[in-house]
Amino acid sequence: MPIYEYKCRSCSDEFELLVLGKTVPVCPSCQSQDLEQLLSTFGMSTDGIRQANALAARRASVQAKDFKDQNVAQAEYVQKHRDD
Repeated sequence: MPIYEYKCRSCSDEFELLVLGKTVPVCPSCQSQDLEQLLSTFGMSTDGIRQANALAARRASVQAKDFKDQNVAQAEYVQKHRDD
């Protein structure tokens, strides 16, 4: 199925759109048909790419504020109940 990337000349929104048959592409933000089709690259996936993406996601989650807050709360809980 052909998925194309477009940039709207009216509102500068960039988006992907599945184009079937004689479908006329329209910007999802402003409904303009004044679009520029962007040069797309093909998708490729290998074990190395999947592992690199998984590692990047793990690093991002470790650095996330929520993750740190959960660890602080857990450490405080352990400290409080260890002294009891």
